[in-house]
Amino acid sequence: MTQLPQNVGLEFAAPAAVIACEAGALIRDFYHRGVAAEYKGDVDLVTEADRASEKLIVERLRQKFPGHGIYGEEGTRDNLDCEYRWYVDPLDGTTNFAHGFPVFCVSLGLEHRPAGLAPDADGILTAGIVYDPTRDELFVAEKGKGAYCNGKKIHVSGTNDLAECLVATGFPSRSRHQNPNVHFYHQMTLRSHGVRRAGSAALDLAYTACGRFDGYWEFNLNPWDTSAGALLVMEAGGSVTTFDGSPFRLNSKEVLATNGLILNEIVSLFQDMFAGRNLDPIPTPKEFAERRAERSR
Repeated sequence: MTQLPQNVGLEFAAPAAVIACEAGALIRDFYHRGVAAEYKGDVDLVTEADRASEKLIVERLRQKFPGHGIYGEEGTRDNLDCEYRWYVDPLDGTTNFAHGFPVFCVSLGLEHRPAGLAPDADGILTAGIVYDPTRDELFVAEKGKGAYCNGKKIHVSGTNDLAECLVATGFPSRSRHQNPNVHFYHQMTLRSHGVRRAGSAALDLAYTACGRFDGYWEFNLNPWDTSAGALLVMEAGGSVTTFDGSPFRLNSKEVLATNGLILNEIVSLFQDMFAGRNLDPIPTPKEFAERRAERSR
């Protein structure tokens, strides 16, 4: 049962969580009724549920936080020069939703941009909410106040060896043949307990925050994909960086979230992959057969 943490004083996350849950109930109703999908690009899907959810969220945010800006995936661009800016993903995992696969969520992230901040500089991630309506799981975080799932404090995992980790990633909906992530996927699969590709960046980050995943990486995401989940991971004791370990930015084309303990190991692996060194060649079918025969003896 969703609930907020008690006696924590979440100035921004608490009211925003109520909005996220309302939007989640809306898209859950659409999910059970079924909706038609359409294309907003070559392969990017959008549904009536995406638009209805963003409309509801924007209306509620305007009521609750009239002085805040709003940057939504489905086109909302309101007051972006304000001190506070909400990044809204009204339905993260639209492709899953459209196919009836129950892995999707609502994601709301709040950035604080103090006066005098350079236009191209990141502000401070201040609040993050990820609501999964099919599992009724509400993840919330506010800067300096921890991260929570359904009112209980969460923390990243304690696994310190990649070989014992379960990690996650995602693939772009377009130009997959030009994206290098399939090579990263292959190498990470060989070096871990497994790699999951569920189709919702916000949920992948939330799951990293609560220790279900030990790490997560992906290319070419947007602020509405990562703002809420990144804060969840950091407030849960983890790290969020680029692939070389440098500080994560909202416009980063790379995101690497970990429990912090496996960060250096993954950064080293990624450096080797970009440089093409210390990687085993892919075995031929004959070599696979020989290995199987050796193991069966």
